[in-house]
Amino acid sequence: MNAQQDKNIMEYETVALDDADSALVVLDQTKLPTTAELIRLHTAQEIRDAIYLLKVRGAPAIGVAAAFGIYLLAKGIDAEDYDTFYRKFRAYKDYLNSARPTAVNLSWALNRMERVCEDNRALPVAEIKQRLKETAVAMKEEDIRVCRAIGEHGLTLVKPGDGILTHCNAGQLAACRYGTATAPIYLGQERGYHFHVFADETRPLLQGARLTAYELLAAGVDVTLICDNMCASVMRNGQINAVFVGCDRVAANGDVANKIGTSVVATVAKRYNVPFYVCAPTSTIDRDTPTGADIEIEQRPAHEVTDMWYEKPMAPAGVKVFNPAFDVTDSDLITGIVTEYGVMRAPYTEAFKELFRSRQSL
Repeated sequence: MNAQQDKNIMEYETVALDDADSALVVLDQTKLPTTAELIRLHTAQEIRDAIYLLKVRGAPAIGVAAAFGIYLLAKGIDAEDYDTFYRKFRAYKDYLNSARPTAVNLSWALNRMERVCEDNRALPVAEIKQRLKETAVAMKEEDIRVCRAIGEHGLTLVKPGDGILTHCNAGQLAACRYGTATAPIYLGQERGYHFHVFADETRPLLQGARLTAYELLAAGVDVTLICDNMCASVMRNGQINAVFVGCDRVAANGDVANKIGTSVVATVAKRYNVPFYVCAPTSTIDRDTPTGADIEIEQRPAHEVTDMWYEKPMAPAGVKVFNPAFDVTDSDLITGIVTEYGVMRAPYTEAFKELFRSRQSL
């Protein structure tokens, strides 16, 4: 179906569960913006491939997709005894978890689902499967609440009429609703803030051009698409009052891994005294990763740079290609990290400790 001739893209669910058909239903983001296609995934390989091939992408959406996916795979395990069930569950979990190494929400979601199995080992397997389903559904509902809360906190950092720059896609298409970096933009749109948003195209996968510009335009936001190497020009011209980006992993010291090019935007923003904010649910904070240097950076295939977006190859045959999916933005370039619980400020190690300490006391 052609998205522009059908319903507005904002009306689609990014990730959904069809339990009756034992299917994970995702909006295939590799075909946007020209075609909006919902695909139905049933097997472990289909689910893993969808994550690896970026048919479903964005840290929050990956987490929810992984939760629904592992539930469906567990549902299909034909075993009455716990040990056999759990052994097969672990094999599925490890397989899905191998799809993408940098985004912590994938492993976070799968680990959370595994704890459901471990905490309920005394129950019949059928009851464990039901609790897995309930947990996965709850994770989707939580994602919506968390993204909205991030939007509320982020909105306090800007004022009506501001120019906002964003990189990659941390929008509704990367989550279940609102997105992370775009959540303040959407809430501002609802309240008449009239933001002027600049979206970097985001090489090499063009998620800013294909996805962010597309969904913001569909939502009626004033959005302008720019090439990645134009961020300094718009900041120097005074057109940007704040930068909002998402991220795939936050290290314990506040370093963040986000789509390649984010660190360039942060460096330029510091040069021109533009506040640089990272919007991240607490599920993205990895306290077991001390610094950004400890984050494994996913390497993507060369054809994404040389061939993927062109009718004919746009690079000489045989040229070497360096194609990391992410880079690390050092914590000293980050003005604040916006979570569902508020805006964290440096020193981030202490801010995170206090955040998780207060959460445990709730």
